[in-house]
Amino acid sequence: MATFTVRGKNIEITPSLREYVEKRVGKVTKYFENVGDISVLLTVSKGRHIVEVTVPVQGGILLRGEEATMDMYTSIDLVVEKLERQIHKQKTKLARRFRGGGFKAEALQSSVIPEKQEDEEYKVVKTKRFIVKPMDVQEAVMQMNLLNHNFFVFRDSETEEVNVVYKRTDGNYGLIESGN
Repeated sequence: MATFTVRGKNIEITPSLREYVEKRVGKVTKYFENVGDISVLLTVSKGRHIVEVTVPVQGGILLRGEEATMDMYTSIDLVVEKLERQIHKQKTKLARRFRGGGFKAEALQSSVIPEKQEDEEYKVVKTKRFIVKPMDVQEAVMQMNLLNHNFFVFRDSETEEVNVVYKRTDGNYGLIESGN
């Protein structure tokens, strides 16, 4: 039986809410023999109900999911679906890694989530082309905000490297630098 650490931020964790979290999130334990302490953080921020789940599994594997909706119970359900999709998507790699046991591949057979075929390729439905102009980070952030995008690709005017600036959920900005 897995142990749970359920914490709340701007929300009181009622016994019924804790029970629902343990019941729903506990579903992911059926795929593995040894699961560590499952960490669940429930947050209410600006009317959004955010659920963050971290599930450590033997062998150093970490499953993590986050969902945000206007309803806490819906967020919990969606994050469980997300974790199960992760398991299905990586089932071959997981089975290989747990060759000596620990991963219950048979649990995947009873699940209703459609699985991706091994030889199936990812389908690209749209391609966009654009010129990556040289600019500094501050100019790239300004351009991103003017375009009302969450990220912006630019060429650093000093290093000529292609980088990405992005808007973080906390309102700050991040930079992804290309490197060798």
